Order: sequence, then structure tokens, then C-alpha cells
Amino acid sequence: MEILGLQHLGIPTSRYDVTLDFYKALGFASAHTATGRSGNPISFLKLGNLILEVVEKKETKMDSGAIDHVALDVADIEDCFAAIRGKGYIVLEGEIQKRDFWARGVKYFTIEGPNKEKVEFSQYL
Repeated sequence: MEILGLQHLGIPTSRYDVTLDFYKALGFASAHTATGRSGNPISFLKLGNLILEVVEKKETKMDSGAIDHVALDVADIEDCFAAIRGKGYIVLEGEIQKRDFWARGVKYFTIEGPNKEKVEFSQYL
């Protein structure tokens, strides 16, 4: 299992446009937009090598600690999946997921960390 580094941080928000404006004012630029499975907007914002995934979620608590997930960039999602399952971690989605994000898509899966945080393992295709 080869983890390449941080891929992105997922930030849920009930104030989508305000959040986008805030990060753009800090120098982030729009890198990719998409629609979530429930029809909600998603924007990936980039500044240097840091990417934020801003996801509109009406039920967001809007409290301190509101980062939804940390996504780790991996070289081989299938190898990583086998290694994680071999360590006994429970994959929240049950299996590897595929989305049409970015130019050729992305494959990912998520586990729960010791503090109920979500840790996503993700590979750009």
C-alpha cells in the first residue's frame, strides 16, 4: 500500500456560496465542479498543492471541527483496499466507489478513524 500524501480536505457547508467566496478571497481558485449523488453542488478549490472539497449539505452542524474527511492520495486503490481490509478496518461504503470527478474519474473508499473522523483513500484515474 503506497500513500502518496494528502489529496484533499472535505468541508461540508450549509452556506455554499458564502464558503466559496471566502476561500476564493483567500486566493483559492476553482479547479473542478460536480454534482453530488443527492443533487447537491460540490466544488474543488485549489491553492498551491492544497485542494478543498466544498460540499453543500443543508444539515451541516456549522460547529468547530466541521471538516468532514481527510482524503489521502494513493497509487493503487485496489492494493490499498486489500491492505486496509487486511488490517481489519471496516470500509464505510463496503467496497471501492467510482465517481466521474476530474478528467478521468476517481476511485475511493472511506474508513472511520478513532475519533469518528472519516479517512478517505482516493486514486485519480
